[in-house]
Amino acid sequence: MAAVDKSQTARRASLPDGLRPGETRLRLQTIVRLRWLAVLGQSVTVIGAYWVIGIDLPIGWCLAVIALSAWTNVILRIRYPASQRLRSSYAFMMLGFDVLQLGALLYLTGGLENPFAFLLIAPVAVSASILRLRVTAALGLLVIVLATLLTTFHHPLPWFHHSNLLLPFPYVMGIWAALVSCILFIGFYSWRTAEEARRMAEALAAAEMVLAREQRLSALDGLAAAAAHGLGTPLATIAVVTKELMRDTKPNDPHYEDVVLLRTQAERCRDILAELAARGEQIDIIVSRLPVSHLIEEVVAPHRLVTVPIEVRTGPAAGVAPGSAAAIEPVTERNPGVLYGLGNLIENAVDFADAKVEVEARWSEDEVRIVIADDGSGFPPHVLEQLGEPFVTTRPAQSFRQEAPDEHIGMGLGFFIAKTLLERSGATLALANREPPEAGAVVSVMWPRSKFERAPDEIRPAPEPAAL
Repeated sequence: MAAVDKSQTARRASLPDGLRPGETRLRLQTIVRLRWLAVLGQSVTVIGAYWVIGIDLPIGWCLAVIALSAWTNVILRIRYPASQRLRSSYAFMMLGFDVLQLGALLYLTGGLENPFAFLLIAPVAVSASILRLRVTAALGLLVIVLATLLTTFHHPLPWFHHSNLLLPFPYVMGIWAALVSCILFIGFYSWRTAEEARRMAEALAAAEMVLAREQRLSALDGLAAAAAHGLGTPLATIAVVTKELMRDTKPNDPHYEDVVLLRTQAERCRDILAELAARGEQIDIIVSRLPVSHLIEEVVAPHRLVTVPIEVRTGPAAGVAPGSAAAIEPVTERNPGVLYGLGNLIENAVDFADAKVEVEARWSEDEVRIVIADDGSGFPPHVLEQLGEPFVTTRPAQSFRQEAPDEHIGMGLGFFIAKTLLERSGATLALANREPPEAGAVVSVMWPRSKFERAPDEIRPAPEPAAL
């Protein structure tokens, strides 16, 4: 239970302030607009049936019930701001009022024998798409109880010329069964669809945060070169001034040693800035372009310190003729998303491996493929098809106790983020288990070679700092 609580805490901590537990995405304005639409539809239907078609309705009572809903809307708009987000309990009361108001109209006009009885599904569908499951379940139960009462307790179904249309009770029970079935199916379907969208939105937000962090880390070298260029001019001014001071100061002057020290430190700053500028230029020209073998080595290097050895194999795919254009090693741009994604896959393989991890990179004329395999227990069959979805994990619950609440590990977000970032680079992922008698998991990452080998951006060498 502690593991579940920590995972829920981590998910809640990433939510905006307006969506804390107990609050919903449902705004008061949405309820008000839907209710105005219901008031308009009910008014047109009741007035049309009574004055146009000539059906004998209790028109006074019907208009009174509709007016109650309209006046409730007016009071809500005056009392509360339209952007007010409703707590779950308030949202339930709002939608419950709509259910009871519609139930009162149906009570006056034939109960479930009225063909408009299926509108009772609408509040449940709204709740399922926005509110939590327990709120939707409570609202659905209210609708089912109300529908059950309306099978027996209601005014006769209005008909022409002050006559009543009597429907057999088994037919009314069939309408009840159809209504309950629709509530259960549409309610669950709407809730499940909305829940998937909510989970995906939270996971994508986490992926964006990780990618932004990786991009900031990659930008540090460029910032260092920019700092070297920007500090060059004021440092040159300091050097000129100290040179003039040394010329005018005699060795026996008490300030002479201070001026010499200032000159020495200025020269030291010049050397540091020159080193930073050279490093920035080197990174811009060389490190921004990575052959596949260098890419693999950079991703694997942080994990070589663990006890599980990592075997790396690179080379052209089988069938590629040596010396051909397809045998030339592909070169790609440095991509923080690709580095993070492959690093996450290798980290997972190391965590689950028993004795070793194998990383193999092969390329052909049309494709670049990186395969990461371990010799652990493999992917559980019941989650293999779901891996890659947010909050789906194969880690044991104990891992939550070992991780900080704000970590993605153990929440099923790590693999989702890796998959998302790799797919943004044009890759596709395939998951499988080794063929028996071997055991272990295999993750294949494949790029079309044209997408993997992107033309480098225009490279501008970092300027040298101004001469001193």
